Amino acid sequence: MGSSTAFPTLVPMTMFIIVFLALCLIPHPAQAITRHYEFNITMQNVTRLCHTKSIVTVNGKFPGPRIVTREGDRLLIKVTNHVPNNITLHWHGVRQLRNGWADGPAYITQCPIQTGQTYVYNYTIIGQRGTLWWHAHISWLRSTLYGPLIILPKKNVSYPFVKPYKEVPIIFGEWFNTDPEAIISQAIQSGGGPNVSDAYTINGLPGLLYNCSAKDTFKLKVKPRKTYLLRIINAALNDELFFSIANHTLTVVETDALYVKPFDTETVLITPGQTTNVLLKTKSEYPDATFLMSARPYVTGQGTFDNSTVAGILEYESPTLHSTKLTKKIPLFKPILPPLNDTSFATNFSKRLRSLANSQFPVNVPQTVDKRFFFTVGLGTNPCEKNQTCQGPNGTKFAASINNVSFVQPTTALLQSHFFGQSKGIYSPYFPVNPLNWFNYTGNPPNNTMVDNGTKVLVLPFNTSVELIMQDTSILGAESHPLHLHGFNFFVVGQGFGNFDPTKDPAKFNLIDPVERNTIGVPSGGWVAIRFLADNPGVWFMHCHLEVHTSWGLRMAWLVLDGKLPNQKLLPPPSDLPQC
Repeated sequence: MGSSTAFPTLVPMTMFIIVFLALCLIPHPAQAITRHYEFNITMQNVTRLCHTKSIVTVNGKFPGPRIVTREGDRLLIKVTNHVPNNITLHWHGVRQLRNGWADGPAYITQCPIQTGQTYVYNYTIIGQRGTLWWHAHISWLRSTLYGPLIILPKKNVSYPFVKPYKEVPIIFGEWFNTDPEAIISQAIQSGGGPNVSDAYTINGLPGLLYNCSAKDTFKLKVKPRKTYLLRIINAALNDELFFSIANHTLTVVETDALYVKPFDTETVLITPGQTTNVLLKTKSEYPDATFLMSARPYVTGQGTFDNSTVAGILEYESPTLHSTKLTKKIPLFKPILPPLNDTSFATNFSKRLRSLANSQFPVNVPQTVDKRFFFTVGLGTNPCEKNQTCQGPNGTKFAASINNVSFVQPTTALLQSHFFGQSKGIYSPYFPVNPLNWFNYTGNPPNNTMVDNGTKVLVLPFNTSVELIMQDTSILGAESHPLHLHGFNFFVVGQGFGNFDPTKDPAKFNLIDPVERNTIGVPSGGWVAIRFLADNPGVWFMHCHLEVHTSWGLRMAWLVLDGKLPNQKLLPPPSDLPQC
């Protein structure tokens, strides 16, 4: 009798459990979250190459802290400045849709954070996943203020390649025994080239090939038969780098947080500002050897450069802890890197990069173009002030320009001036769409190498499809220039050597699977063609990511106007935006 009275209550309970379990099994959309970071800008004593100096850091760390987030997440990064220098931080490669206030280049999208001030960088990662990075965007402070910004795919979304056993950031930097701020300040004053760095670093460490640095060597410990994802970032100030691991092949799977068709290579070329994800497949058995992972510069210009090599060690975990292998000396293999000036390797490597271009990751390259622009990029000169001896070419001062306009940094932020309609006297909206003086760009340079100086922006209506040709010049020597565009990714549809030919070259453009990036090297003595859609209202900086060239004026800004709809307009500035 007792069991029959209990049975009716059991049915709804069983049903409840079944319904509850069914609900649990329904896949719910991944929940985006808000992640909070606190960045205190402080001075910290750091020793490298037996030189101790006080450097500007985030939270006392060098390199700075790693930011890890997911696609769709919101980031609130509270930056408090405890040092004498003005500070801004840039989240390199984050699109900052309608939200240039969080982009970070000093006097372009914000006034700097002054000593004792706080500013919260508030932004959401929309439609992006992969390896990016953050760095200071004022003067040369990014020499020590930088770190990885890793965006994981949304939850339950896998990589379009084999799942790695482990992920490792590899971030290249440059170490100066003296203060880089003093170096560039003195160079600007004298008009000459700045002193070069004393070492390159991997994750802040120069490595065993440098004097006094055996203990400061990055070691990557691996297991056999595993796949590692190396997230490579070039945070060096002024040098493109070749990178290779002895006796190992790397598979390139992503550049600038955009997936590419995988390809194998012994060596990776990476310019300042760029990121490259590679898969490292370890050997099937313990190799009884260690392997150097080395980087050294790719050099195209005529100036002095840091001709040294940074090395880390790839070390296999020994199969038995107490084996004789730990006591006997095992061989150390070194990689063979391309020659310093190997432009043919650089070209071939660049041409192998193609977008994944599949149904999940389509290529939205503009097939038609609303506006075409032609920019010369290169070096030039400014006259020496009266009663001063200058150390630039023929007693002048070094300068750099785009379409012969050397950018003059304003004293108030361009984005604020634009938003509040107070641009008069701050910037001109008439940046030249073509060079004002045509010449044989890659032939014998003209006698007059003087640049024009000004703060000019190029205005684009919302949703303009743009094609831009960037042409290197031979003025003061042809040189590769890694150009970075803020606020957008762009498609690299073509590149070549010599002068761009507008009648023949466009026929060879790749509009099927061009690589998509945020930073591209303009080939030494050549040109590159990019396309992008101006769908992000605001003021967006474009500059050479060789810091010396940016300091000399190789920079400009695009002003993208608001669209008609509410979701096509620049958001208003945050209340804590720093003032100049």
